[in-house]
Amino acid sequence: MRETFEAWITPVLIGGLILFMCFIIWDLARKSRAGRFGTLMLFIVLGAGMLGYVFKVVITYLMEGTT
Repeated sequence: MRETFEAWITPVLIGGLILFMCFIIWDLARKSRAGRFGTLMLFIVLGAGMLGYVFKVVITYLMEGTT
């Protein structure tokens, strides 16, 4: 039962955290009046870590699925 709970709740909470970090980046861009280009750069630079994590999860899933 515990393994099933952890298997479901972990991706949900990490997804929520990623969405919250996107909101923080958007709020930072809005409060600093970054404009379109500045907002884009903030999302690219600050979102790179989140994107790296998503790539890691996808690659791990693909590698485990082929064995």
